[in-house]
Amino acid sequence: MRTPRQVVDYALRRRAHLADVAAGRISGEDACDAGAYLLQAATYHGVPTTTPCPLCRRDEVVNVSWVFGERLGPVSGSARSGDEIARLDDAAGEFTVHVVEVCRTCRWNHLVQSYVLGADDTSGGGRRRRRTASP
Repeated sequence: MRTPRQVVDYALRRRAHLADVAAGRISGEDACDAGAYLLQAATYHGVPTTTPCPLCRRDEVVNVSWVFGERLGPVSGSARSGDEIARLDDAAGEFTVHVVEVCRTCRWNHLVQSYVLGADDTSGGGRRRRRTASP
């Protein structure tokens, strides 16, 4: 897999969000709003961490990677494993990966990182061609 480009870390936004919860500006219920699809993705595609949930502290969060990109077709907007992302990196044009931490116990979730992979669509020679089998 190539080195990720345009990496954005959302740690400061996460810290501010948690401070808003602690100060009562955001309710715990509003902060813990992971939907059924995200919870299911966390169960099947989540990568375990040793980070305890910052709200309930009863479970460790898992990281779920979501892929987005015009050239991904129906795959865009879905959760993918690390191996699947590596295959997309080899075969697809440029796409973005969003990593979301999820607590399956209290439904806390927050975007922790995003980055770009795949062939650089801005460079003329960076595009990849798909090979087709000969008849």
